[in-house]
Amino acid sequence: MDRQKKKRKARMARHRRVRKTVAGTLERPRLTVFRSNKHIYAQVIDDASGRTLVSASTLSEELKGKVPKSGNLQAAAMVGDLMGRKCIEGGIKKVVFDRGGFRYHGRVKALAEAVRKRFSEAGAEGF
Repeated sequence: MDRQKKKRKARMARHRRVRKTVAGTLERPRLTVFRSNKHIYAQVIDDASGRTLVSASTLSEELKGKVPKSGNLQAAAMVGDLMGRKCIEGGIKKVVFDRGGFRYHGRVKALAEAVRKRFSEAGAEGF
């Protein structure tokens, strides 16, 4: 098995392991993150009904033209800020964070901290 397939398989195993215990409800939906080499995506999911409540990414209309390079820490922080703003507008004050099998550092950490900061500014509980 080549290196890329091994890495993906290991990430998916970590993600499945985390998903055994982490589930989103309507009161506390799941904030999940996916990162590729070029972009970062985040969405808030209610697992009980299987619906995506809010989503944001470096490809979002709100960030078009504002993100000079979409695969770095600044872009991840901008996506996190946008996600926090959308959550608050949607009435979501509390989420459970799902890092999607990725290590909690770099872009994943920048996105999570930006969401957390936006929640604390609004007086929401966050995660």
